[in-house]
Amino acid sequence: MKMKFENMVKSEGVVRVLTVLILGLGACLVGSNSQTKVILIRKTATFKDLEALYISLYIYCIGAAYNLLRVCNNCFHGNFKGPNLPLAWAALFFDQIMVYLTYGVTTAATQASIIAITGQNNFQWMKLCNRFTRFCIQMGGAMVCGYLACFLMILVTSFSAFNLFSHYSPKQFLLLKPIISSS
Repeated sequence: MKMKFENMVKSEGVVRVLTVLILGLGACLVGSNSQTKVILIRKTATFKDLEALYISLYIYCIGAAYNLLRVCNNCFHGNFKGPNLPLAWAALFFDQIMVYLTYGVTTAATQASIIAITGQNNFQWMKLCNRFTRFCIQMGGAMVCGYLACFLMILVTSFSAFNLFSHYSPKQFLLLKPIISSS
């Protein structure tokens, strides 16, 4: 059992590191993206033009920092077990919050980006991606990174849930298993 738990902690660490890298890549794609075109006037498209992209940059950075902190915590202190049951509950809670935030902001940014691709005649919003092609392709890559990070964070949340609920008895609802001392 101990060997399986150690393998699970290593797997969780690998998935968290991948999440940090993908969220970091998504943040870099959003934050460094700009394209300037001259269409009667000089116009520069940046992530600040759409509020959803602006917020996604910060959520991606927060998600990457949170997962990096969890990787460091697991490296130095191990996973939350034994008397740290409230910390295991907090870890599951914050893992779920990060999944929801990342998914929500990525979906909002994708929706705003689709309007930039297709335009909206009723509101007289013109298509932007036919003029700022590189900008739109790079933002599309950032959205793919966001959704991939969501999937990885769902895996991480399942690790946290398994870690938490493995402390409870399978026979009675929310009854802790007895602690067996190894002496």
